[in-house]
Amino acid sequence: MQHSFGKTSTVAALDIGSSKVCCVIAKVTKDKKISVAGYGYNASRGIKNGVVTDISQATIAIGNAVQDAEQMANERIDKVIVSVGSEKVKSYLKTASISLNKNRPISDADLEKVYLKGTAKVNVGDYNLVHCIHNSYRLDGGELLKDPHNLFADELSINILLGLVPEHVCKNLNTIIENAHLDIAGRVFDSYASGLACLVDDEKEMGATIVDMGGGTTSITSFKNGHPIYFGAVPVGGNNVTNDIAYGLTTSFSYAERLKTLHGCAFLTAQDDIDTINVYPVGEEDDSCIKQVPRAELINIITPRIEETFEMVNRKLKEAGFENDSSHRVVLTGGASQLPGVVDVAAMVLDKQVRLGRPHHILNLPDTLTEPAFSTCIGMILFDVNYSERRPKKIIAKSVSAGDSWSDNISMWLKTLWG
Repeated sequence: MQHSFGKTSTVAALDIGSSKVCCVIAKVTKDKKISVAGYGYNASRGIKNGVVTDISQATIAIGNAVQDAEQMANERIDKVIVSVGSEKVKSYLKTASISLNKNRPISDADLEKVYLKGTAKVNVGDYNLVHCIHNSYRLDGGELLKDPHNLFADELSINILLGLVPEHVCKNLNTIIENAHLDIAGRVFDSYASGLACLVDDEKEMGATIVDMGGGTTSITSFKNGHPIYFGAVPVGGNNVTNDIAYGLTTSFSYAERLKTLHGCAFLTAQDDIDTINVYPVGEEDDSCIKQVPRAELINIITPRIEETFEMVNRKLKEAGFENDSSHRVVLTGGASQLPGVVDVAAMVLDKQVRLGRPHHILNLPDTLTEPAFSTCIGMILFDVNYSERRPKKIIAKSVSAGDSWSDNISMWLKTLWG
């Protein structure tokens, strides 16, 4: 979206996840300098795997986070940009072409004409459109271009990436936001926002995938030539690891989370067979009931789930055509990415260069907000200030035929893109 900033403007972002709800309020100057004025966060309730499961509990969690941010910023807000995360996120590529006058160079009018043709009618099926991103042009079926201004060709084509989420996900988000007496200023996929916060420009240009490891889902956005080219997600996250520990060590979920945070690691070392940890059996609070187990037992529960998560991510990347591109790197972020050893396991399973991503691009961020768990919220502020998307002229809901499936469409294009 585009802003007309006066001296300063206020932007508020609300990240509604399965493990936490976070609100960030920022001040933006006329020259788009951003400073965080307030933030608040608390444990998520009534949200599971990006889906609202309890409207009243989710509304309370949102209200608490927003109230804390407002108190710190000393300002009331009435609208927020909202994160969207779901295991059923889809990408859909829309293409269009126009014939050109070969005797004159490509003009703004030509670019507008091909864009309008590409967005004249968009079929979303049973989904809601969250993103409509023009990411590249092609001349006479040749290489992808960012800007074909003043070039000559017979035909100009445009690629437009659509990001979609099931309709009920947006409806339920709308309900809890309205119940919290807020308006929605915009929506952003969580991993797209995290990519804007964590990736450097060269990564977005050369090719990189942000893997946002949340509590209930792990969301994926791939970038190339400075723009997103793929959206996806897998239905596992940090909460799955906690559940495995709780069942494996027969302890409470809250204590399992504590064990994961204090003693967890994604791979085993020789020392882990020697070190021991204390475990309270579920339902027991008496210190006399504590049992001691080798730390290796905890890690042997964690490791398979982390490996499985990246195997699922790897399948998504293979479907998207990235498996043979050695320059394509992966950046991990999100709360679950902070578990020691996760980067090493990801590099082994994905066979890519992997690093941990933290939010930046905003000066003087409070220390708390520089943690990977807050990447999405910071990225939403950046998106709101710096990016704009035009909505399609007409959106229709019609079932997509088997021969024109979204996954086939995006996969074919990406394989062409990567050669």
